[in-house]
Amino acid sequence: MYRISVVVPVYNEEGNVSGLHKEIKEVCESQGYEYEIIFINDGSRDRTDEICRTLRPLKYICMRRNFGQTAAMDAGIKAAKYDYIVTMDGDRQNDPADIPAMLEYLVENGLDVVSGWRKNRKDTFMKRFVSRGANFLRGILVKDGIHDSGCSLKIYKKECFNGVNLYGEQHRFIPALLKIKGFRVGEVVVNHRPRTQGTTKYNWHRTVKGFVDMISVWFWNKYATRPLHILGGFGIMGLLMGFWCGIWSVLLFMLGYKMSNNIIPVILTVFFIIIGLLMFILGLMSEIMIKTYYGVHVDTPYSVKETVEL
Repeated sequence: MYRISVVVPVYNEEGNVSGLHKEIKEVCESQGYEYEIIFINDGSRDRTDEICRTLRPLKYICMRRNFGQTAAMDAGIKAAKYDYIVTMDGDRQNDPADIPAMLEYLVENGLDVVSGWRKNRKDTFMKRFVSRGANFLRGILVKDGIHDSGCSLKIYKKECFNGVNLYGEQHRFIPALLKIKGFRVGEVVVNHRPRTQGTTKYNWHRTVKGFVDMISVWFWNKYATRPLHILGGFGIMGLLMGFWCGIWSVLLFMLGYKMSNNIIPVILTVFFIIIGLLMFILGLMSEIMIKTYYGVHVDTPYSVKETVEL
């Protein structure tokens, strides 16, 4: 018998939370799971809070204000108590009926993470266009082997999140972050339903934040434990360019050019040497900061108002 925690961040989803809770409950009970349903109200301004408090069974987490989907998901994951953690959106576009097949796939293949792939998406053209562009860039930078990182329907083993804190829009890149740590990641095609209640929360702000976080994941994957490799490399490059500009200046002086006509090579020499030294020093400081990061507790960037067992 599987024990699962279903984590669902919700924000202004008064028209969806009741139906979604019913669907999750029916799937879990039909499969004989020992389960808990965790809804995280991320500062909703409609009747989401009122409706959630009528649902049974439910672990209900209420944030003090709107901190974003990643923060809400992090709070829910930290509150989960069972062996497998299922994450999904609160807009009912993810189908809870996909959970059993995903869970079986994870167990049968010895995986740590299974991500949903919305192969036939029911979104607007613009949303699909932006998503495909983001997936293309992610395939180049992150290389996590996932076709659809934006799909919130995922299943994780609970130990995946030991010592993990999520920030920004990083919920899209959880499989990539876990793959960096050595966890095994797989993917299953899932059903995707059109939104029938409420309005989408995606906009260009989230797209930009997601791209910035993608760069962060790329850097973390390549240089998280060795920042001196990239910063020191740039520093050495700057010093070499300064060295060649210095030789250029000396040759011009030996050929009889006056200093007033030889000012540009001199300026470039000083500039590149200073930049090279600064980059190398920054790399050394980053090495120290990384060691400090791994040795101290990282605070969470959000605040939970209350957690209620209903």
